[in-house]
Amino acid sequence: MILSFDYPPANRGIVVVWGMLASFPFGGMTWQVLHYLAGLRRLGFDVWYVEDTDSELLDPITFCWHTSEYSANVRYLAQYMNSIGLGDRWIFRPPGVRDATLGARDLMGLAKLYKEADAVINLCGYHPLRSEHDDIACLIYLQTDPMVDQIKVAENDAQKIEQLDAYNYLFTYGENLEAPDCLVPVDRYQWHPTRPPVCLDWWFTDSPPILDSALTTISNWEHWDNDILWQGEKYYWRKDREFRRFIDLPTKSLLPLELALEGINAQEEAEMINHGWRIVCARALSDPIAYRNYICASLGEFTVTKDQYVRPRTGWFSDRSACYLAAGRPVITQETGFSKFLPTGKGLFAFNTMEDILAAVDAIESDYEGNCRAAREIASEYFAAEKVIGSLMERAGF
Repeated sequence: MILSFDYPPANRGIVVVWGMLASFPFGGMTWQVLHYLAGLRRLGFDVWYVEDTDSELLDPITFCWHTSEYSANVRYLAQYMNSIGLGDRWIFRPPGVRDATLGARDLMGLAKLYKEADAVINLCGYHPLRSEHDDIACLIYLQTDPMVDQIKVAENDAQKIEQLDAYNYLFTYGENLEAPDCLVPVDRYQWHPTRPPVCLDWWFTDSPPILDSALTTISNWEHWDNDILWQGEKYYWRKDREFRRFIDLPTKSLLPLELALEGINAQEEAEMINHGWRIVCARALSDPIAYRNYICASLGEFTVTKDQYVRPRTGWFSDRSACYLAAGRPVITQETGFSKFLPTGKGLFAFNTMEDILAAVDAIESDYEGNCRAAREIASEYFAAEKVIGSLMERAGF
């Protein structure tokens, strides 16, 4: 896969992005990293990608966790860095190895890069800080999952506070933080709102959805345990609870509904099918091209959102949903407060109730082409990588 790129001169400074491209080598996570890297490079930054943690790696072939065998992960990393024209701009330090790196620079070269860099962006906050990072001039924390960090700070979690104190700027996908209707506590720090960037040209398609296509989404059915308790309320980090709230939707919808799922057992799958849902295995969509093709072949997206984003009204919006919009596919997604910042009612629909969903389905079914155009326009205006990342870097002083 070679994605389109025509980069300007890299004369705006050196930016390092820490991410999970090799550690979590599957569709959605890969696109997330690539959008940031290409977006920064399109803005004229000399961008480098680095993985510098001791965390376990997910094998891209077996999907098993391991640390000692990482050759497949490195091949995956090299492949996708080459695909965006940055094959000479990545460094990977194997977990547990402190005297060697793979990629464009050795360990001394990595240390030099940190000293030369104008900024390091910690995407998802995944990389822990170590003494080797003390020479970094500007650290930017990019929180893609709002609420947990903020609650830890409110509860005076010393480890979290020490971590966040090290950063010069904190950005969050929680665009509604600090609003009167948002339940997330915001103490001690200023969190700058941002949203997922998308390289629009990578998602453009003039092909219509495939025959017998559906409103789809790609999701884990259950997630690892990241539920959190705040002021006597438990906020859940899983999709199955939310899908079950609307389990009868296919019997009422004018359009078919399909879920590409990972982590659903046979009994639960049979239950969903019995209620009219189409279920396909998301494992095949771990390949980024298959992931993209699935989105482009869909009528649009119907999805729910984790309770941890919904009830506190965080204003969070999905990077996957942004990809559907960029492909010109309308999106129906659960309200988190994002409708205060993004236009809804055509191309993009926010819902709280079953009635909201059915009204959105009716609107899409009655003017499909108009909703596709509106989806693409929303992506262009609100999610274009150059705009989103340009705003982030400007607010960070670049």
